Amino acid sequence: MLQAIGLTSTPRRDLPPIVDDLTFEARPGCVTALLGEPGSGKTTALRLMLELEPGRGVTYFRGRPLHRVPQPGREVGVLLGDVPGNPARTVRNQLRMLCAAAGVPASRADTMLEVVGIAGLRDHRLGSLSRAMERRFALAAALLADPCTLLLDEPAAELSSRERTWLYGLLRGHASLGGAVLFTTDDAREAARGADRVVSIEAGRLVADQDAADFARTRLRPRVAVRTPHAARLADVLGREARAARRAVEIVAESGTRLSVYGSNCAEVGEAAFRNGVLVHQLADETGDAGGAGEATAAARPVPQARTEAGTEARAAEARSGDIRAQARIDARAETRAEAGQQVAPEARTTASGGPDSPELPFATRADGWSGGETGRCLSPAPDDVPDGRPGLPVSAVRRVGGPLRPLRYELHRVFGTATPWLTAAVVIAVSALTAVLLARTGAAPRDRMLAAWPAFLPLPPAAIGAGLLGALAFGEEYRYPALAAARGTVPRRLGLLAAKLGVCSALALLIGALALVGDTCAVGLVFGAAPLRAPAQWIIPAASWAGLLAGCAWAGVLASAVFRSTAAGLAAVLAVPVAVVPLVRKVLAEPSAYPADGMVARLRGVSAAHWPPEADRFVLGALRMMTQPVGTALVLSLIVLLCAYGFTGLRSRVRW
Repeated sequence: MLQAIGLTSTPRRDLPPIVDDLTFEARPGCVTALLGEPGSGKTTALRLMLELEPGRGVTYFRGRPLHRVPQPGREVGVLLGDVPGNPARTVRNQLRMLCAAAGVPASRADTMLEVVGIAGLRDHRLGSLSRAMERRFALAAALLADPCTLLLDEPAAELSSRERTWLYGLLRGHASLGGAVLFTTDDAREAARGADRVVSIEAGRLVADQDAADFARTRLRPRVAVRTPHAARLADVLGREARAARRAVEIVAESGTRLSVYGSNCAEVGEAAFRNGVLVHQLADETGDAGGAGEATAAARPVPQARTEAGTEARAAEARSGDIRAQARIDARAETRAEAGQQVAPEARTTASGGPDSPELPFATRADGWSGGETGRCLSPAPDDVPDGRPGLPVSAVRRVGGPLRPLRYELHRVFGTATPWLTAAVVIAVSALTAVLLARTGAAPRDRMLAAWPAFLPLPPAAIGAGLLGALAFGEEYRYPALAAARGTVPRRLGLLAAKLGVCSALALLIGALALVGDTCAVGLVFGAAPLRAPAQWIIPAASWAGLLAGCAWAGVLASAVFRSTAAGLAAVLAVPVAVVPLVRKVLAEPSAYPADGMVARLRGVSAAHWPPEADRFVLGALRMMTQPVGTALVLSLIVLLCAYGFTGLRSRVRW
């Protein structure tokens, strides 16, 4: 059960809110359509339900708001906007990553690909999928955790008739298992065909809440669908007979062989075709469009002969009589409510033109804020119930999305879902080997800098830059291609995901650094022999310094991309450490110290709860020496600042109730 109560978006300057006091429900076992013209607030309403848009109101999913649900991904399946994922990632890898986010087995990805009928495309890139296949994949992602509720924004947009039939069949199958389905559309015919209940909104406000059968009867015009090879001749015949009988008949040519006849029935059209010897291949009653009597569908082309002055006069007479009948129904409902103590203001009444088959639904809006459809059902609470004229509903800001349930598995699927780490490693090893050979040829750099391929004019060695790039991609890629849900605007912020990203990126950085060292050694030995490669007397401290530099650059990239929400900003923060921070640190360290720091290792041993052996003193001393170097100090300070900024911008709650 989905219950949306008093949804109201944040007011705009000099303009009303996009969604204004919207209240309705989507029942389990039922497919509900949220119908409205483009710009009527359908997408904003869905974002308010998912707490992705600031505003007022509350939405209950089986009696709980979304932020109270322990695992939202298993409660609500969402389709907002385009397919969530990097276009370079394969269909199967993307679904496996989402499986780790939802906490379901990875085998669920193959199962859902079979369900939506794209198992043969599992190794295709997301960017190569057609529009129809993208929609199938998006539905597989929404159904991945077997949610109870589906929220889909324009799921049938740009789909063929066959694909739409399949889509609505899948939605009805989900509803038949007890799930609730809510989808938005701006096509009244599709809403009537694909939904069990239709909620109509206009300018962000509720217009009607009806069963699909009542909606089709009161809001859609019945028509006769005719398919004939002589469409123009049949249109001329029907137009002449309508003028002779002074009947209101409208004929719309939808294609070369198909006509839609409004204001008639199958018997009349068939008899006219028989009398005039016109061959007919198809003749069926269908539900037409939701426009006025003189409107045609977007793909339709009106036939001028069918629109006669007599038909216009007849339609006007029917409209006038329909106004009288509609006003009589409103007055009757007003009298019934008045007997129950409910006053209806005359200025709040809205009357639609047309008779029983009118394209618009007559409804009444009470002055106290309640609005009822054709059935007179009360849907919105009265604003007079609270002092400020609004329901006493919570006010919420944009909420951070929860992290994946299996963060390490999620991060591994994210990293290795594309060729980026392999390509980065190959480029780093090649550039590092070439730089090491050039440094060995000139002999101007020490052995350690030569093997690290770190000349004096470079701010960082190639391996450190590659590690920073992989770290910047950790969050930057997700901000560019949201992975857990489309159009959510943020990525997960839990500590488990941060720890997984830091661990995976540091491991990749150390691996790239080790491969770069091996590649540099092999390249220098191959070109110059063993002369430049003298065995170092102390290799532990240089190795620890190298590992600390690589891991620190990777961590700086992760934290900076999370704070600044961009891969480029994360990589720039990594490069800013040697370019901007190191000179400042070097200037500070160059100042003479008033007190010596001798004996610091012994003092650390005294304050430490764990007693390490005397042999570990040199390792501690080596670590302290690395931290007191300009690059090490700058990197440590940068990591501390970025971690504090990450905690301030990301980990704090942004929900205000």
